[in-house]
Amino acid sequence: MSLESKIAIVTGGSTGIGYGIARVLASMGARLVLAQDVVSGVAEAAAALAPAEAATMQVDVADRASVDGMVAATLERFGRIDILVNNAAITGRRALAPFLDASEEHLDRLIGVNLKGVFHCSQAVARHMVAEGIPGSIVHIASVGAFAAQEHAAVYCAAKAAVVSLARSMALELAPNGIRVNCVAPGDILTATNATVVSDLRQAGGSGAYLRTTPLGRRGSSEEIGSVVAFLCSDAASFITGTTVTADGGFLTY
Repeated sequence: MSLESKIAIVTGGSTGIGYGIARVLASMGARLVLAQDVVSGVAEAAAALAPAEAATMQVDVADRASVDGMVAATLERFGRIDILVNNAAITGRRALAPFLDASEEHLDRLIGVNLKGVFHCSQAVARHMVAEGIPGSIVHIASVGAFAAQEHAAVYCAAKAAVVSLARSMALELAPNGIRVNCVAPGDILTATNATVVSDLRQAGGSGAYLRTTPLGRRGSSEEIGSVVAFLCSDAASFITGTTVTADGGFLTY
């Protein structure tokens, strides 16, 4: 597989799963845009991808004007966009809230970033791909939470389920333009944000009675998710669209 000379935007691309994705795409020859809401540490993350070319941009995916600015800046820098990975999301402790206590602010922020952000970025990039006749690839990072309820994560799970559905609808409508749209649903992946996910849940008042274990007996890595994303973006997956790949170590098998 090769992504040589492909231009890829990875939202949330300088941390966690996003950075694992960026590392794998870079290793396959892609030139990258690491788009992040907080710029601290982004330049260092981009430099560490050398010799791959990686630009950094600040974006709030929940804000349409910010997304349009990111796309315009990418086109000014690279001239085209071949790949979009919608990874940016509110996760970990910040995504937790008991259903009965979840505030309007919590609802708006999670839906704004985790769902509307995916929509904003996808629509802006897909419009460019269609206008330029680019047979691009768009990948949403969903979650096993789209398929299995998680305690104190009602809004998060609902948003991720919506992202899976959105991918199917996008795949259907964009297929005539040669644009493929898929999802990856990670399971328990070790990142700085969710390193203490079990204790975070219990500190937030959760019972912990509904925690699953991973049959493979370990937590996954960000690069393992990156490998799945890279496959979906490559010509090796040229007949795959509208699907969700669960990369979960067997988390959903029981």
